[in-house]
Formats: sequence, structure tokens, C-alpha cells
Amino acid sequence: MSFSIHAILKKAQEDKPLSTVEALDILRAKGSNLSFILAGAHALREKSFGGRAELCSIINAKSGRCAENCAFCAQSSHHNAQVPVYALKSRDEIVAGAITAEKEGSHCYGIVTSGTRVTPGEEFDRLLAAIREIRATTRIAPSASLGILDDLTAAALADAGCVTYHHNLETARSFFPQICSTHAYDEDVETVKVAKRAGMKVCCGGIFGLGETLEQRVELAMTLRELDVDSVPLNFLNPIEGTPLAGSSHLTPMDCLRIIALFRYLLPSKRISVCGGRQQNLRDLQSWMFMAGASGTMIGNYLTTCGRNPEDDLQMFKDLEIETDGCC
Repeated sequence: MSFSIHAILKKAQEDKPLSTVEALDILRAKGSNLSFILAGAHALREKSFGGRAELCSIINAKSGRCAENCAFCAQSSHHNAQVPVYALKSRDEIVAGAITAEKEGSHCYGIVTSGTRVTPGEEFDRLLAAIREIRATTRIAPSASLGILDDLTAAALADAGCVTYHHNLETARSFFPQICSTHAYDEDVETVKVAKRAGMKVCCGGIFGLGETLEQRVELAMTLRELDVDSVPLNFLNPIEGTPLAGSSHLTPMDCLRIIALFRYLLPSKRISVCGGRQQNLRDLQSWMFMAGASGTMIGNYLTTCGRNPEDDLQMFKDLEIETDGCC
């Protein structure tokens, strides 16, 4: 290995960026070298978050018929995946989901809709009303993932009480054209900036195992560092039949741990949450994600696939001696 773990840990502790070579060495580490890297990532997590973890949940508030052609997504109208298709849920259904999420221990509740963007009208008004009610009746922080934003839409969300806007870049700029051709990468980057200008926190990450190179994993991490996002969700591909990536399998559990550690070293003080695909990709090593530097995870179901039983996750936190109460 071409670097000293002590040297890169010192860089991360001082929030200095790693070189590309150092970042790639993390992604190639094996054996005892990887053990040292994971220990450093664990120390970085504890420095910023102590022994606590933040939990989030989502609701698939509007499903299917998306005009985008993201190769991994089962909700794209360009693909043939068999997923539920329905219009925007009622305000009561969205609020009820928040109440359930809070009872299950989540600190952040994401309202997710399919489609390129949300536009002014009855549906957007319904979403704003639901966010206002969630803020008024629960302690959970509402988040929204509604696609590409403009300044007016972002301002309305912030005024309604939306704490965080979620919008993934998905992958590196250099690989994005292989994954999506229906909108430009710059539109996603601009949405991050629009949300920040409106005063919302930004949750922005990606999905791994799409066929990207190690260099492109580093590229995405460095882009997110430059954008100074508040939290980073890391997803691992769970290939769905009917999508172009059906049958793909590019990740091992150790690959996932190396990716988590990379992001912790490059974004030492940011919230890093492991979300979709953790059961399928980490398998028996799910609990190791916190040792690799993750500071949170998504509990409950995902958009079109089932998640782990929340009770099993809560037991995992207990076994790891990780607290989940009062973290926000």
C-alpha cells in the first residue's frame, strides 16, 4: 500500500482532502490494511457523532411512470419492471407515514415522488400541506425528494418547513451518460445549489455497483465534498428485473465497506447513511457499516423493494451499543 494510514487519518481529522492515489488505495485495501482503514473510519465517525446513529425512513408517495431513463430504476417508463403505479397519496396517508416512522425511531422522513420535477398545482399544494402538518404534529424532520428544483419551488418547500431536500447525483459525472440520458448532470448539481440557497439542508449521494470504475467512485465523493452537502446516502445496486441492469452484480460486502470508508475519509464530518441494497450487498456484514464509518441508515421499506424489519435493525443497534434516541 502506497500510503500510511496514520497520514491519511491525520488529513481526514484536519478535514484535508486526500489525493486521488490515497483514495484509490482505500478502495483497493485488503486484509490487515483494510482493518486499519476501517478502524480509522470508525474513529472519524466517533469524533463527529459519538456513539449515536441517525435513522431515516421514506414513503413512496407517487410511484411509477417516470419519464427519466435511469438504468437502475424500476419506476422508469422506459423499462419493463413490474412495480406499483399510482398517483400522489393523500395528505393523510403521507402524514400517517411520518407518524409511523417516528414511532419506529426515525429522525428524518423522506417524501419521495417519481418524475423529473414537481410543478405548481394541486399536487404540490398537497405536499406542502402534508409537510406543514408533519412539522406541527410530530418531532420528525420532514424531507422531500421531488426531482429537479427551481428557486420558487425550493422557497415554497422551505417556507412549509421542509428541513432537508434529497437529490442524488447517482454517480460520477464521467459515468452519468451511461446511466441516464434524459437530463443533464448539471441539472442535478444545480438542484443541490438551489436547495442550499433556499435554506434547506441537502442530502445527496449515489448508488454503487452500476459498472462504474474505482476512479469514478472517488470522483463522485470528491464532487460531493466540493458541493459541501450536509448528508450523503450511499446505496448499493439491488438489480431489478425489467431494468437494463437486471442481473448485474459488481459488489462484494467488502467492496461496500471500502466505499463507506472512502466517503468517511473524504467527508469526515458529514452524515453518511447506508440506504438501499444493504441487505443484498452487505449480507452478514450489515453491522460492519458503522465500523466502516457510516453514521446512520435507512430503516423500513425502500421505494419499490422491501427493507429489513425495523425491529431487527433496532436490535442490531443495541448489540452494537449504538444509541439512536435523540439524534437529529
